[in-house]
Amino acid sequence: MQQTNQQWQQRRTQAVPQGVGNSLPVYIARAKNAELWDVEGKRYIDFASGIAVLNTGHNHPAVIEAVTAQLEQFTHPCFQVTPYANYITLAERLNALAPISAPCQTLLLSTGAEAVENAIKVARIATGRSAVIAFRGAFHGRTLLGMALTGKVQPYKMGYGPFPAGIYHAPYPAAYLGVSDTQALASLAGIFAADVAPEEVAAIIIEPVQGEGGFYAASPAFLKQLRALCDKHGIVLIVDEIQSGFCRTGRTFAIEHSGVEPDLITMAKSLAGGFPLAALVGKKSLFDKAPPGGLGGTYAGSPVAIAAALAVTSLIEREQLNQRASALGEQLVSRLRALAQEFPCIGDVRGVGAMVAMELVEEGDSQRPDKALTQALVQEAGRQGLVLLSCGVRGNVIRFLAPLTAEKEIVDEGLNILSSSLKVVQNTRPAK
Repeated sequence: MQQTNQQWQQRRTQAVPQGVGNSLPVYIARAKNAELWDVEGKRYIDFASGIAVLNTGHNHPAVIEAVTAQLEQFTHPCFQVTPYANYITLAERLNALAPISAPCQTLLLSTGAEAVENAIKVARIATGRSAVIAFRGAFHGRTLLGMALTGKVQPYKMGYGPFPAGIYHAPYPAAYLGVSDTQALASLAGIFAADVAPEEVAAIIIEPVQGEGGFYAASPAFLKQLRALCDKHGIVLIVDEIQSGFCRTGRTFAIEHSGVEPDLITMAKSLAGGFPLAALVGKKSLFDKAPPGGLGGTYAGSPVAIAAALAVTSLIEREQLNQRASALGEQLVSRLRALAQEFPCIGDVRGVGAMVAMELVEEGDSQRPDKALTQALVQEAGRQGLVLLSCGVRGNVIRFLAPLTAEKEIVDEGLNILSSSLKVVQNTRPAK
């Protein structure tokens, strides 16, 4: 007998911890590119892409073909026991794609949090220092060190401490939130003056465009000054491209918009088109400090996920993913700005390529974030057949992460549902 969404939700409540959140009580049965169908047969347009994992869409034929072929060969000999050629091939490809002019190497892992943790390990062993500076609003994972680096307490950090020591947070430069480049840089100087000497700092880690933090983008000028600061003090600059990478912003990596070269780059999400794979890519001179056995993991560099990643990276040029991201971003931003004229609750529309967001506030006031409206919009859009994701340090941002391969007509259909959903939540919310 076919199970309904409600029946699965009841079973989920008993079997799965509530700490694993769900945006919608909808259970997916199949998917194709930017469309989903649930167990009851209802169709949805996917503006979430598995949280930025599916830049190439659900079940891209090239990815499925590559994975199927790999499954017929082998699944897990473990690279640290008996290595395999495709690990090397993908490492060479990522080394070439990384916007770093120095010789590079690649460490393959399973999750973005692993990539972040290993970035810190490499920075520490390469510099002989321990302190790390991250930014408020950042999200770097749910491991203990990942949470320490993450700059948002609720829901990620509350009750899970104490966290590893030696982690400091500076405000992220976000003009809409009233934080200028100058203020963010001054805060770094304040950390050096009051908390930790720059000579003790191993790394500064930053998202060029914050993901969970709200899709705020650091300016090229700020990133260049941050690079200069790191060079001055011998600090490793780590760029977290886990959400912004692999063509989401119209460049293969978001840092390329600034012309800044990082020392290390963390990658995951859309690297392997839906299969669990992460990478740490960066300067060989840093990796050379780590002795054999200090890096790796049992499942790190899964052959099946590597096959998917080789297919995905081949699609960058073949399907012109960066150009498609730019076109998709223009389509989204144009329509959202038109909606902002109709709905005063849309306080800001911003985007870099197809990494687009709108900020919901009360009566257009940037100082009055409307988290309740944001949550209601996600639920109403879901009822109408559109999957949305919220984010932001104030919980009031809708982020748009449609697959870069989504058909223009499908995106327009999704935006029509968004408009309809906004009308419903605006008209049904209780008067204050």
